[in-house]
Amino acid sequence: MGFSPVVTGFAALCLLAACVDGRPVDSPNRAAFYDGVETRLLDDELVNFQVQMTGMATRADVEDYAKCAAAQYTLIRGYGFARHVRTNVQEEGGVWRGDAVYTISPALPRGLQTLDAEVVAAACAEQGIPTV
Repeated sequence: MGFSPVVTGFAALCLLAACVDGRPVDSPNRAAFYDGVETRLLDDELVNFQVQMTGMATRADVEDYAKCAAAQYTLIRGYGFARHVRTNVQEEGGVWRGDAVYTISPALPRGLQTLDAEVVAAACAEQGIPTV
């Protein structure tokens, strides 16, 4: 006795949604995928990160993705700290895009929205959030 084609198709669709090319957000109730980061150096210590996600992403997922990209980029440039300037998030047709700007620096910058790049990059790795 086999499963109906509807049940089999639904199960296959669920499995496919969990393993498409992007990396899924770790959540038992949803699947969201990290579709890429584009980095633009605006000035010596001012960087723009364009990130994209699809699936069941949220505004917070997109903001976290940009923060993880900023942390890793900061380390790549040989700096230890970053400061969040702004993040704009928009969703259209299931595609989430984030446009974030961070300053990067060798010393802890002034301001409230600063991050220690090593700590944030390690947390992102633990959570399975990709970086640049």
